[in-house]
Amino acid sequence: MIWTIELASYLDDAPWPASKEELIDYADRIGAPREVIYNLEELDDNVEELYEEIEDVWPDYPTDEDFFFMDDDGEIQ
Repeated sequence: MIWTIELASYLDDAPWPASKEELIDYADRIGAPREVIYNLEELDDNVEELYEEIEDVWPDYPTDEDFFFMDDDGEIQ
């Protein structure tokens, strides 16, 4: 399973919380690339598990904090 920011962006408006099957159905309906659907199919097959947000699907999803840093005075750059 290989996620990129571009692929994960297709799930920005997904109906969170959602099951694996709901996410696959959503990705298919919006015309997401096959890689998105393939990545979702690779998730564990726990039928009752609901994913609350993209971080549940892709734990290494970059957040805003990953793109900013603090200078010596504690100011965000």
